Amino acid sequence: MLTTTYVPGAPNWLDLGSPDTDASAAFYSAVFGWEYQSAGPEAGGYGFFKRNGKTVAGIGPLTEEGASPSWTVYFHTPDADATAKAVEQGGGRVRVGPADVFAFGRMAAFTDPTGADFAVWQPGETAGLEAVGIPDSLAWVELYTTDAAAAKAFYGSVFSWQTNDVPMSPELTYTVLAPAAGGEEANHGGLMQLPQENLDAGSTPEWHPYFEVSDCDATLAKATEAGATAIIPATDAEGIGRFAMLLDPAGAPFAIIKSATG
Repeated sequence: MLTTTYVPGAPNWLDLGSPDTDASAAFYSAVFGWEYQSAGPEAGGYGFFKRNGKTVAGIGPLTEEGASPSWTVYFHTPDADATAKAVEQGGGRVRVGPADVFAFGRMAAFTDPTGADFAVWQPGETAGLEAVGIPDSLAWVELYTTDAAAAKAFYGSVFSWQTNDVPMSPELTYTVLAPAAGGEEANHGGLMQLPQENLDAGSTPEWHPYFEVSDCDATLAKATEAGATAIIPATDAEGIGRFAMLLDPAGAPFAIIKSATG
């Protein structure tokens, strides 16, 4: 499970790139009860989503040419420059080179060899998100990829993640991810091969977040009423919980889950 005691390789930040930050803030406020707080005039339109006074995500305008609305997952690194080198050596691409964000920390953004975007956060004054793993906050991250074997090898070389393959069907294996210093209790995400029908429907490699909720069906109803599109209806996963996947009104994918132990 996720915790705010961040270790290298664990998700420690999350932000939304939106074509209309006001509309996105209104949507997520309606769904999760988040409050939007601007980071100030010097932050280029960037701001924070707060829940009960604690930061649960960031949000900002789309800044990269051709970028689509999406959530970006950041992973903890003690050295963003070294991670950038590891990404390049592993066949990935550095989209945004390591740079300081005031005194808060140092970040860099990448694309993995299969085409999925992700980022890293090297903590300074800000260690990461202030709340995770509780209702209305980040609970899990997941990669959809066109080449699961290549993705496992790449992220293994960059973050030294522990992996555990779980057969879901004769055709599908789900790989559970944990930090190098973790163990089963530290599992933070998963990756899976995109089935052919998803590819035929236009799906592309991407990371997306799961947000913990108190009631999956009620939250799904709130989200669709606020303009989201359900792409996986509320579904039970034995021993895991009840989840659903959506596109927000701008088209950014995310998922919600009422964990079996949450």
